[in-house]
Amino acid sequence: MIRFFCSLSKCAIAIALISTLIACSSTPDKPKASELPALSSATANQPISPIWSTRVGPVSTPLSVAVHAGQVALASSDGVLVLINASTGRDVWRVALNTPLQAGVGTDGTRFAVVTESNEVITVEAGQIIWRFKLNASTYTSPLVAGGRVFVMTADRTVLALDGATGQRLWSQQRSGDPLVLRQPGLLMAVEDTLVAGLSGRLVGLNPNNGSVRWESVVGASRGTNEVERLVDIVSGVSRQGTVVCARSFQTSVSCVDAAKGGTLWSRPTNGHQGLSGNEEFVVGVDSDSQIMVWNRTNGQPVWNSDVLRFRGLTAPLVVAKSIFFGDQTGLLHRLSLEDGKVQNRTSTDGSAIANQPVSVAGVMVAVTRNGGVYGYRLD
Repeated sequence: MIRFFCSLSKCAIAIALISTLIACSSTPDKPKASELPALSSATANQPISPIWSTRVGPVSTPLSVAVHAGQVALASSDGVLVLINASTGRDVWRVALNTPLQAGVGTDGTRFAVVTESNEVITVEAGQIIWRFKLNASTYTSPLVAGGRVFVMTADRTVLALDGATGQRLWSQQRSGDPLVLRQPGLLMAVEDTLVAGLSGRLVGLNPNNGSVRWESVVGASRGTNEVERLVDIVSGVSRQGTVVCARSFQTSVSCVDAAKGGTLWSRPTNGHQGLSGNEEFVVGVDSDSQIMVWNRTNGQPVWNSDVLRFRGLTAPLVVAKSIFFGDQTGLLHRLSLEDGKVQNRTSTDGSAIANQPVSVAGVMVAVTRNGGVYGYRLD
């Protein structure tokens, strides 16, 4: 379900629009999910091999999974933060923060940052809380922990930097924008010595030392007649090769940007709300109806598309070698050929939806379900 955040003056409009979307999604005419393709020894020739499973609490808020140096950091919506060894599935440490979480996890491998529903940044090191910082607005985007700092982007389009050791506020940069923002993770990342943030349909390159703007590049242009139709926020999940970052603007377009200079290399219209994946040749995304799209990374030309998993509520993709992995709303994990989209295999988890984009670390793919199941698979 797509959700929105609004200023108080716009909440009545947003609530009415959201209620309409919810009502439409529950009507008898809702599109039926495509039938699962039959698997045979001839077609299901690439394994999805389970090697471990564990559990965290339920994941009902927009929490992301972070990976670093063979470890996986994740959190539950009820406030359990855990660091897992990706090879074994065993806890490195686990801490109960005893407060509901709204965003996270961000990490540099040493410090781990999350944001609570009460708008408080909590930073943990070696399984112990080292500081807290109260924000002035909500955030749905994982903090970025880099360069000895914790960077946060709030729903009022403020980006701020906090000292990683103490939580002291170092600087903030606020941008005006449309009255609504997505209630899902946005884009905040480091590209070499530039902090890149997705703000109102633009990628903005900031100086991480003081927040000054180095460049801006349009990814999605506002259109439509109401706040929802004009919403063009950048969503989390990018395909990056060197300094070239390919990102999605909500329901508008996919674009590739040179984050060293800020120039847009290409842009293609497409209707989706999930992030991207890819490699040095291709960019892969999924539209809102779960149609899979593949573009040439160099020029943005379509390579192939597939509706074999249409209306199955796919997550953002994960590209590994010559395969694409997706989770769906029934808890299935699908493996498709990157070359032509043919289904290579699938496996089940616990029957609840896959919560977010699968991640890859140390030769292991990790997927997390809404019910809190955490599953590790060997990538053959």
